[in-house]
Amino acid sequence: MYTGKQQELFDRVVKVICANIKRKDGPLAPEMVKPESDFMKDLGADSLMVVELVMGVEQEFDLDEIPESDIEKIRTVADVIDYLTRVLQIS
Repeated sequence: MYTGKQQELFDRVVKVICANIKRKDGPLAPEMVKPESDFMKDLGADSLMVVELVMGVEQEFDLDEIPESDIEKIRTVADVIDYLTRVLQIS
């Protein structure tokens, strides 16, 4: 599990995920989101939701557009945290 600034990143990312992934069985509960969660396989996101999620992350963290080559590598919540840790230079 994360600690310190990475935990803060995780908490903010979970909010973005819950706001952008709409499931047929109701809203996505924050406790359902784990670092190892795959957006499509575990959280039920479709490709449009993933695009909206990326845009939500860009907005939440005031980032320029995330390059397509980086988006292609992001499959799990941990991938997002790793990306943000690197881009925001958090140690």
